[in-house]
Amino acid sequence: MNIFNKCYNYTRAAQVKAIGIYPYFQVIEENHGPVVKMNGKEVIMAGSNNYLGLSKHPEVIEASKKAMMRFGTSCSGSRFLNGTLTLHTALEEELADFVGMERCLVFSNGFLTNQGVLPTIVHRNEYLITDKDNHASIVAGTLIAKAMGAKIHRYQSNDMESLENVLKQIPMDAPKLIITDGVFSMTGYVVNLPRLVELANQYKAGVMVDEAHAIGVLGKGGIGTSSHYQLKNGADVDLVMGTFSKSFASLGGFIAGSKEVMNYIQHHSQALIFSASIAPANAAAVHAALKLMKKEPERTQRLSEIADYMRNGFKKMGMKILDGITPIIPVVIGDDMKTFQFWKALLDNGIYANAVISPAVPPGMQLIRTSYIATHENKHLDRILEVIEKVGKEFGLISNH
Repeated sequence: MNIFNKCYNYTRAAQVKAIGIYPYFQVIEENHGPVVKMNGKEVIMAGSNNYLGLSKHPEVIEASKKAMMRFGTSCSGSRFLNGTLTLHTALEEELADFVGMERCLVFSNGFLTNQGVLPTIVHRNEYLITDKDNHASIVAGTLIAKAMGAKIHRYQSNDMESLENVLKQIPMDAPKLIITDGVFSMTGYVVNLPRLVELANQYKAGVMVDEAHAIGVLGKGGIGTSSHYQLKNGADVDLVMGTFSKSFASLGGFIAGSKEVMNYIQHHSQALIFSASIAPANAAAVHAALKLMKKEPERTQRLSEIADYMRNGFKKMGMKILDGITPIIPVVIGDDMKTFQFWKALLDNGIYANAVISPAVPPGMQLIRTSYIATHENKHLDRILEVIEKVGKEFGLISNH
């Protein structure tokens, strides 16, 4: 059999494209934050992770320009060899201080961070305990660790009883790490971190939290999940991971923890050692975004107000949503094709959101993932609600009575 037969026989995407409702790899021609241009038309963006609206901030753009003029467009090498700049080390110091850890390491992107940290920390005959709804980057890191001999256990999403049942099966003195998203990317749910930390202490496990969708969103000044629950990184949480492609308006990732653990990762993680470091412009953009985040905490507050406004609007119209406290608000459709059709109807009415189908979500929970930006104006929010109510009624998802 030809190794490429699976490719030639894959027709699902072509079938959806043929009927004009393919929702992926859509091209954005211009980006103005809450409004973008697609197919020559202005569209309200309700599907971005640019939570604080900093990707078009003048200070972020200017910092990127200056870094490029000083250091060029690329580091042309890994952190291990010639790719460590003063930009990287200064950023690592500020990030470590921001999340309350001793030290931080910057990776080329968020996916590589999880992929690089997990197998570096969890070795043969050690235990990695992971939430079944964790991000694909965590899954990738878990699979690498498994291939290298680590023992993997999964527990039901954000189910602390399920987690405890798993922990009971593992020898008390065996080295073990619990890895969880702080905010789950598809549902917007926040992990029950206080109970998770209690169980980790009880069963002698380390704790790592992926804060990709929590930093800038939760906690005092947007510090993240630990701050939201008044827990302390370094004491209650051993490792904090984050990405730069969301609130930090750039590209890259980081891991933060104790000096000793960071030193070990720095000298053993293949994803760090054998990947080119993030470009100067990216590092400078993160640094500028971090300064703005600390200087303007009202952005996080505005984001929270927007999220509450939209949730209340959806509930008032009778639209089924997954409830929570974050700016990720999924609208439940419940069928693959209907989700694609709903997505297209939104786009035709000037709203862009994300169509999410199984296996990314369980069958029957297919959804339109809406997410919000601190720079959304009330007129944008009201238009989104107006269109979703209109389309929801057309699809029979909202009663007309």
